[in-house]
Amino acid sequence: MAEKTIVSTNVLLIFNQRIMYRPIIYRLAGDFNIVFNVLEAKILPKQEGRIILELRGEEENLTRCIEYLKKEQVQVEVLADKMHRDENRCIHCGACTAVCRTDALAIDRPTMEVVFTPEKCVACGMCITACPVNAMSGIAIDKDIDN
Repeated sequence: MAEKTIVSTNVLLIFNQRIMYRPIIYRLAGDFNIVFNVLEAKILPKQEGRIILELRGEEENLTRCIEYLKKEQVQVEVLADKMHRDENRCIHCGACTAVCRTDALAIDRPTMEVVFTPEKCVACGMCITACPVNAMSGIAIDKDIDN
């Protein structure tokens, strides 16, 4: 039997007031065999809730999990699609790595170049602000930055 590939992705989940307190997230582990890590949560009583999760599991289960969330009326945004780096502009100064809290931007020690791993990105936008040559662009979920 072929070994299944484990994948990981960061997602922003937006819960409206009606579904805010339903145990939707807890079903991810039991029903879909997904390991999740809460990277950030902004939940206020009687308001919209936003949670950033790292989801890890077999690709097929991850797809089914995201379909389930959408069926439950959770707005799902894959964060790897939010930020981009212009390879031609980047001078590998490392300023972005100092503010990247998920290590999506890190220095490769042998080459001393900045490596961008979009799958780790939570689209916080800190790299956009830190980059002196504007090599980073995208939609930041934490700020009013939209490059």
